[in-house]
Amino acid sequence: MAAETDGTPTPPEVGIEGLSYEDAREQLLGVVGRLETGGASLEESLALWERGEALAKRCEEWLEGARKRLAAAKDRAGQDS
Repeated sequence: MAAETDGTPTPPEVGIEGLSYEDAREQLLGVVGRLETGGASLEESLALWERGEALAKRCEEWLEGARKRLAAAKDRAGQDS
């Protein structure tokens, strides 16, 4: 699993580009939850925010790729008709 057992996100040095959509989304939810609960130092909050932004971007990349694949499949299906 990509997250620590205590629910804190993995450190920023762990490559986000290698995460699956599900792993990135799970980690993003953990980051949001941690930020919402407060109690983190300013430095930690900034690091969490930056990681959250990167995770959100990774999720969007996956979703955009899925949209493109669906559009290509629709185009192929339309050409086969």
